[in-house]
Amino acid sequence: MTRDEIISKVTEKIRLIRTEAGYTQDKMAEIIGISKKTLVQIEKGRVDAGWSTVVVVCALFRETETVRFLFGDEPLEVLETIAREGIDYRREKTMGGKIWWKEIDRKNGLLLQQNIISQHFRIIDEDHFRIYSSFDEASSKERFTELVVEQEKNK
Repeated sequence: MTRDEIISKVTEKIRLIRTEAGYTQDKMAEIIGISKKTLVQIEKGRVDAGWSTVVVVCALFRETETVRFLFGDEPLEVLETIAREGIDYRREKTMGGKIWWKEIDRKNGLLLQQNIISQHFRIIDEDHFRIYSSFDEASSKERFTELVVEQEKNK
């Protein structure tokens, strides 16, 4: 999934997200920080939402069925993965991947998973803290191997 694909998906569903949340166009525009005119243009498919608008919508409406349908149970992780492609970042507690994830590999308390909706990869530790995320399978597997080797050295 790319940034443009995410923008396209959210742009196509922004009206549904708004109605699911129970907001008028005026209130939704105020909440996400754009003009009502811009929101109307987005909802009518005349313009795409900007990246900042997409991030705000996904962050503030991450519990809606529509956003979860688009990105799984952790939409912010998908956005972070796109924004920080291939970079290890702060450790963040996850739910462990019981629903939206398939296991690719497991070694030394580390788990390599792939999201069944967005198809991105992540590495989590045995306490379910996310260590790494990427859409690139090869780099995810390489990083997983590096982390496993690093843990073996530290034993």
